[in-house]
Amino acid sequence: MSSEKQAQTIAITGGTGFVGRHIVARLLAEGHRVQALTRSQDKARRVLGEDAIDSARVMLCDGTLDDPDALRHLVEGCDACIHLVGIIRETKNQTFEKVHVDGTRAIVEACRQHDPGMRYVHMSALGVGPDKRAGYRDSKHRAGQIVQKSGLRWTMVKPGLIHGHDGEFTEMAVDWVRGKAPPYLFLPYFSRWKSDGFGFEAPTVAPVFVDDVARVFVEALDNKTTIGRVYEIAGSERVLFPEMLRMYARNLTPRPKDRPAIGLPWVLASYQARIAGLLGLGGLLPFDEGMAIMGGRDSVSDNAAVIRDFGFTPAEFEESLQTYADRL
Repeated sequence: MSSEKQAQTIAITGGTGFVGRHIVARLLAEGHRVQALTRSQDKARRVLGEDAIDSARVMLCDGTLDDPDALRHLVEGCDACIHLVGIIRETKNQTFEKVHVDGTRAIVEACRQHDPGMRYVHMSALGVGPDKRAGYRDSKHRAGQIVQKSGLRWTMVKPGLIHGHDGEFTEMAVDWVRGKAPPYLFLPYFSRWKSDGFGFEAPTVAPVFVDDVARVFVEALDNKTTIGRVYEIAGSERVLFPEMLRMYARNLTPRPKDRPAIGLPWVLASYQARIAGLLGLGGLLPFDEGMAIMGGRDSVSDNAAVIRDFGFTPAEFEESLQTYADRL
């Protein structure tokens, strides 16, 4: 493993998001400077830190992925780029095609114009692949193909379900177990038909701690071994989805009352979402067709490549959850 470290200037998209702010914090802690693309200076100052911005350790670049001038300004003078921007559900103005595919193409082109061999680290996701029914999964896969054909010195990271005290999924899961979010009376998950028996079963997940994901992104910058490689990363503890929700519950203070876990078959849920979408009512459901499809699949990895090239084993879920449970 090669790990010669030197201070660099790193361009980053999605730096004010959940994973992004942890990556920025780690970059700053290691002495790097950051140039961050942002749509809101107020949000950037709030989540990235006014001191870092006022001291010019973080430079803010106003703009979006569909603004070539903003992207040229973002990567100007930078040694590397970390691209994180993604959405888990479409809106009227933000589609998977626009954000994941067109956005990746735009930032890759800006990097190539700045330096045809620029260092580039890309956020993908565990389990992506060609799938016309699941827009997130399919568009993330096609974005990855753009990166792999770019000519840049790229590394691709594919995290599974990411958790942390300020993460969207963790906040949702905690609201579920506390009965503060629909469906209130039970813990929901997507189930699937058993492959070797009768009845339904829960998928297996291995939530990965956001600090471990940030570590891989930052350490990849100076690790030449990682160039041209794809890294799947999940936590080291595999649990059934409803058991993961119960782990959240038993680590909260005060401990919420027990609620039953009830699975909705993903096939049924996916058709429900498709019909709702065709009727223009998709926004009434808390999930879309692609979320139902992916929700019925396992989200695990043996982390072999991460362990080999980064020299660490990602943390177990409950152990890392306990480091921040008092903030939930």
